[in-house]
Amino acid sequence: MITLYSYPQLFGLEDNNPFGLKVFAFLKLAGLPFEHRHVLDTSAAPRGQLPYLVDDDETIGDSDAIIAHLKRKYTLTLDDALSAPQRDLDLLIRRTLDDLYWVMSYSRWRDDRYWPQFRDALLHQHPDIGAQALEGARKYNFERYRYQGIGRYEPDAAYARGIASLKAIANLLGDGPFMFGDAPASIDAALYGFVASIWFYDIDTPLKGFVATQGNLVKHCAAMRERMGQSAAP
Repeated sequence: MITLYSYPQLFGLEDNNPFGLKVFAFLKLAGLPFEHRHVLDTSAAPRGQLPYLVDDDETIGDSDAIIAHLKRKYTLTLDDALSAPQRDLDLLIRRTLDDLYWVMSYSRWRDDRYWPQFRDALLHQHPDIGAQALEGARKYNFERYRYQGIGRYEPDAAYARGIASLKAIANLLGDGPFMFGDAPASIDAALYGFVASIWFYDIDTPLKGFVATQGNLVKHCAAMRERMGQSAAP
């Protein structure tokens, strides 16, 4: 039995963190049955981070490690047709998304223009979390951003960094519908996890403003949701 542990839902998406949404999308693309449990406590998670997966007697943390485990154990074929250069590009895109994460997180927790909307949306959907706990999480994230580096950026410079990543990915996607052709690969689950977490959020950050100008990124979200058996929008 596969159980995915990840952060709570928000704005109709199954996880308010792009890495958890990435794993959710991969599991749906792969057609693997699983149970999805939403948690905030990371004490049982490898490396103390969400998402993590429990698969029978194995516990796996890190979204890339989870997907590698699932591909190996269940002999999944989503990436079998990829060429060697495409596999290299897959890695480079995932690393770009890892960097984009910090700008996305900055927009929610650090930027005073958008933090109230993110906070209020969380409290509205999950009142049990509590405003004090969110303020504590915000303070913790400020420290993370400072040590990682994005917290030392002015907002315009931070968003320019994220938009540059999104632009490069949109250019690589081209006419799509998926990154490497007409069928989705695991990289499409990763791309969906991030772009959907920008596009479907009812918070008009500069990142969302840029995605709105990239029709192929918006269409990719819709194509992925169709493959997962979902409506075009949450």
